[in-house]
Amino acid sequence: MSEQQIAVPDAVHALLRRLEQNGFEAWAVGGCVRDLLSGYTPHDWDLCTAATPQEMLQCFAGLQLIETGLQHGTLTVLLEGQPYEVTSYRVDGDYQDGRHPDQVQFVRKIEMDLSRRDFTINAMAWHPARGLLDPFGGQRDLAGGIIRCVGSPRLRFEEDALRILRALRFATVFGFSLEPGTEQAVLDEKEGLRRISPERIREEFFKLLCGAHAVEVLRRYLPVLAVVLPELAPMAGFEQKNPHHDKDVWGHAVAAVAATDPDDLTLRLAALLHDVGKPYCFTEDENGIGHFYGHAAKSAEVAQALLQRLHASGTLCRETVELVRLHDLLPDPQPRWVRRWLARLGPVQLNRLIELKRADVTAQDPAFWADRLDRIAQSRELLSRLMREEGQLSIAKLAVNGEDLLALGVPQGPRIGALLHELLEKVLEGQLANEREPLLATLRQEIETKAEVDPPAFAQKTAYTNMGSE
Repeated sequence: MSEQQIAVPDAVHALLRRLEQNGFEAWAVGGCVRDLLSGYTPHDWDLCTAATPQEMLQCFAGLQLIETGLQHGTLTVLLEGQPYEVTSYRVDGDYQDGRHPDQVQFVRKIEMDLSRRDFTINAMAWHPARGLLDPFGGQRDLAGGIIRCVGSPRLRFEEDALRILRALRFATVFGFSLEPGTEQAVLDEKEGLRRISPERIREEFFKLLCGAHAVEVLRRYLPVLAVVLPELAPMAGFEQKNPHHDKDVWGHAVAAVAATDPDDLTLRLAALLHDVGKPYCFTEDENGIGHFYGHAAKSAEVAQALLQRLHASGTLCRETVELVRLHDLLPDPQPRWVRRWLARLGPVQLNRLIELKRADVTAQDPAFWADRLDRIAQSRELLSRLMREEGQLSIAKLAVNGEDLLALGVPQGPRIGALLHELLEKVLEGQLANEREPLLATLRQEIETKAEVDPPAFAQKTAYTNMGSE
């Protein structure tokens, strides 16, 4: 790896040069080196130096500094608005809590610092003049697609059990496999994940789930994931005994994940969790056929509890649970169906719902694909066309508004909203065009014939819960 092949930011050169002009060896380390060797442009650059924290402060005097991590040897330097972390060479003391070292000791040799890191592919250093430093064979493992711990895997995971999920995350993102000793330690030390905070679990698991190779990890390492996501465990081996399904509940869920966009976390979570409630809803009829009445609602309940425990954002939780609750809804390629659900969900969420149903169907027995996939494809195309031609219909986009109703003599109050809801319902059903004069004529007729308007049926329908049994 030569400097000519690498687009190294000028700021990295400047920081390395400043440290070494003051007599302190320095290197680029960790993920940026791994990415460079893999042919990727690093998202951020981490530097490591023989300078102690106080010596770094002296070297970078006059620059904009963030000292938050200085106690553990890390100083953030802002150059041209970009943050660069510079860390003193260090070795860690004991990890009594399985998360943080009780103390750190600053050292002068880069090899000692690299020896404390998690995996060989993250334990390499690079310098524009000295080239690559790779004491643990990280370049070899990178080329071979191997995740291998530095030193003893068991010790690395005892120090910080989150490294277990990091190993799986790297496997999903890069398509790598775990070296046998590392894999055995992942399985043996998995209970240590119970000591990790929900927030740290969440960040690693969400990245893992969105990896291009997540399916292989989900299939192979469910016992590990179930330590922190116990809701997943009952799905494994739960036979559905239903002609629509040729997989157990877990196999079906993983196949659905495989059929979704890895860049859409909400959709991936919905695919993983859409049937998580099935083991609690199973019944078997007199013919030995399995049914799961009410499983969509139960799955939404379980999914919400799981995401709240991980402290997921309110938006992510709400949108994921909504998709899970509605996942049994089979799209109908009719304008009235698309308009109605577009008004309720919006274009992004409705498109997700259609995609979730497509993933759900393709994870079932192929004998039942044809008609359903055809309906789904037509619905997706109709959604695209209606969005181009009409956009998302809502009360705000009606050709009349509350001021028109006031002008017609409707008193200020809830009756205005009720009448507008009724008009929107008629437009969504295709009974009326969204044009001013037809809408005003309908309003006049409604006002003349109704002394009091009941709450519109449309508002009551928004509590839809499907009771599908597949």
